[in-house]
Amino acid sequence: MEIILMEKVVNLGQLGDIVKVKEGYARNFLIPTGKAKRATTHNKEAFEARRAELERVQTELLAQAQARVEKMTGLRVQIAQKAGVDGRLFGSVTNHDIATALQAQGFDTHKSEVRLPNGPLKMIGDHTVVLSLHSDVTADITVVVVAE
Repeated sequence: MEIILMEKVVNLGQLGDIVKVKEGYARNFLIPTGKAKRATTHNKEAFEARRAELERVQTELLAQAQARVEKMTGLRVQIAQKAGVDGRLFGSVTNHDIATALQAQGFDTHKSEVRLPNGPLKMIGDHTVVLSLHSDVTADITVVVVAE
């Protein structure tokens, strides 16, 4: 299926690119979330008419994300969890727990912005976590997991 990207999508393309993707990816994710539209002649014409406005919105979102990164650089978040004597947690620290701890400190984050490439944190200690605030902007923060 051919689609027009309404914003930059990682590993797919930039704003305004017409790309071919699998039908399910477009129908179930890209189109419902507003990241893309079907590449019909009507949608192509409508996109070209709104192109300047969409580019302006994307640059504003990028500037907001860069401002948020400046505030979060070098941030340390402490999360207390129940742990055994060997340092392993009963349960784990997930992206939801990290986003909640950041919100408690006054940072507006969503759990979808927290990237845990090795899965949830299951040990006590300092862990470096990546926040993906925009497709081009990431911030590294330190999550300190302590025993309750």
